[in-house]
Amino acid sequence: MADLRSNFIGIKSSNPFWLASAPPTDKEYNVVRAFKAGWGGVVWKTLGEDGPPIVNVNGPRYGAIHGADRRLLGLNNIELITDRPLEVNLQEIKRVKRDWPDRAMIVSIMVPCTEQSWKAILPRVEETGCDGIELNFGCPHGMSERGMGSAVGQVPEYIEMVARWCKQYTRMPVIVKLTPNITDIRYPARAAKKGGADAVSLINTISSIVSVDLDNFAPMPTIDGKGSHGGYCGPAVKPIALNMTAEIARDAETRGLPISAIGGITTWRDAAEFIAMSAGTVQVCTAAMTYGFRIVEEMKTGLSRWMDEKGYSTIEDFRGLAVPNVTDWQYLNLNYVTKARIDQDLCIKCGRCYAACEDTSHQAIMQEKDGKRHFEVMDDECVACNLCVEVCPVDSCITMVRQTEGVDPRTNKKIDPAYANWTTHPNNPMAKIAAE
Repeated sequence: MADLRSNFIGIKSSNPFWLASAPPTDKEYNVVRAFKAGWGGVVWKTLGEDGPPIVNVNGPRYGAIHGADRRLLGLNNIELITDRPLEVNLQEIKRVKRDWPDRAMIVSIMVPCTEQSWKAILPRVEETGCDGIELNFGCPHGMSERGMGSAVGQVPEYIEMVARWCKQYTRMPVIVKLTPNITDIRYPARAAKKGGADAVSLINTISSIVSVDLDNFAPMPTIDGKGSHGGYCGPAVKPIALNMTAEIARDAETRGLPISAIGGITTWRDAAEFIAMSAGTVQVCTAAMTYGFRIVEEMKTGLSRWMDEKGYSTIEDFRGLAVPNVTDWQYLNLNYVTKARIDQDLCIKCGRCYAACEDTSHQAIMQEKDGKRHFEVMDDECVACNLCVEVCPVDSCITMVRQTEGVDPRTNKKIDPAYANWTTHPNNPMAKIAAE
């Protein structure tokens, strides 16, 4: 069996699956249940400083987007950081770490953006014996209105400043949690690195309103007739998280910066994809809230079996292998050509491929042959967009087959190899400028 043990910035855990800072990690009871279920680590729900208590709403805190089968695709929440006393949390963290020394214990922290606030809380957190801290610069609701959370994460200078304070006042590894509510994720990641952070974690939740109640015309969830934007997470945000992870992994200024990946991780395959994109650990929240803590067993078993099949002994054997294959559009090979093929034995004659292609794409599928309902691709019109593959309800019924020679579908002529790269293509204005 593959070895799933992880050593992330010196933080060791029995496997790379950690619970993200969220309601599932808010108290000792939950975290102990998680460790018994097999999770490799947790990020304790975000702690704040002593002072006025955090007060959450006592009405609905979640909104959701469901698929046609009621499968949860995205979850929106308006819950704040922990509303339990700081000292109670600290004592529980200390006990759990004492009883589960082989599991990773990371503590998420969010305090006002002043040096004294961070200087005051760090020794108290360090005294628990936890393995590291995560600076919550990501929450887009509630706390950001108070100058914390994403209000800090959207300003690279603040990220660098706070990271420096934390490295100055604690010996613990420092992870900076980044907000996706920003134009270019590379800038906050660069700032975290400049500030001395040991790693980054991403993504935090995306600012969102998931729906509007059309009876009282208020956002969901609705509190006494009013609603607010919240943080969006779950399977729907995975593509965004995977792209942002890739951007940091391949950026010249942050390449090699350790990453703990977060965002829609529901299956072992999701985890493997993020690890292949350079993540050292993966953090999970929505999947645990949907299916319970025991889902980690499926994740561990699936990842281990896949690694065995591929011949990978540890996650380090394939970590980051996908990063070199992420490139900018202008470097794609324009001489690479495929055509769609429909397996007539698998086709159920539903016509989805025809409708999609005829109405919204390239009119490359015919629907009748010899007077019978029949769907077949016309190569001369097919531009290999693969929309038909994505809308087909039957797995592997439609596939993309590579052609031996690249042919321009507009002229039916072989593509000149000189045009195969957009950086040298004569229609590329930047190529013309460079040539001049």
